[in-house]
Amino acid sequence: MSFVFPPTPTVSVPVLGQPERFPVHRIYCVGRNYEEHAKEMGFTGREPPFFFLKPTDSLVVVEAGQTGQMPYPSLTQNLHHEIELVVAIGKGGRNILAADAAKHIYGYAVGLDMTRRDLQNEMKKQGRPWCIGKAFDHSAPIGPITPMAQAGDVNNAEISLQVNGADRQRSNVAKLIWNVAETIEHLSAAWELQPGDLIYTGTPEGVAAVVAGDVLAGQVTGLGSLQVTVK
Repeated sequence: MSFVFPPTPTVSVPVLGQPERFPVHRIYCVGRNYEEHAKEMGFTGREPPFFFLKPTDSLVVVEAGQTGQMPYPSLTQNLHHEIELVVAIGKGGRNILAADAAKHIYGYAVGLDMTRRDLQNEMKKQGRPWCIGKAFDHSAPIGPITPMAQAGDVNNAEISLQVNGADRQRSNVAKLIWNVAETIEHLSAAWELQPGDLIYTGTPEGVAAVVAGDVLAGQVTGLGSLQVTVK
């Protein structure tokens, strides 16, 4: 088979303790999935889950023990951080029941859903898609994947983010409005999940702006950490 130009290499994420890497298929994101974050964005209650996607090549893959580099994006003056637990799917499926969701999980990682908030808010006002606010280049930093068997009790893990050493976000995965299993059930009703899919599960309260030069450090208890510098 020949191509008119060389195909883009497969995007992959390192796996802790293994030489093999995790090849990425799609990136799904859950909106407003912590109650306190929903409130700070002007919403309340347990609304039905909703999803948006990011391009696979929007990932900023950070190797274990390293600091990633994220360029400050164009067209915005209000770039926000959103720390998230990321679920890595190892077995695909459609209409997966929440009770069976764990069978489809390969592992977990720490991720950042970076957001051009001013552009997102403008799209909301106009009733237009958020893509320009969410799905831009370098908008999805991610650390190494920890296989599920080594990840501990992720569903009750503390999740936090520091900017330049100061706490910005701190919560617990147990506060997800739609937990990981429920999210997989809802998501797989809309799309057939595939091995290699990543699910960014939502962010807790405390989102705020960052500027060039800021260092972001995120953690989920039991997983590898994620550190990124905004250039």
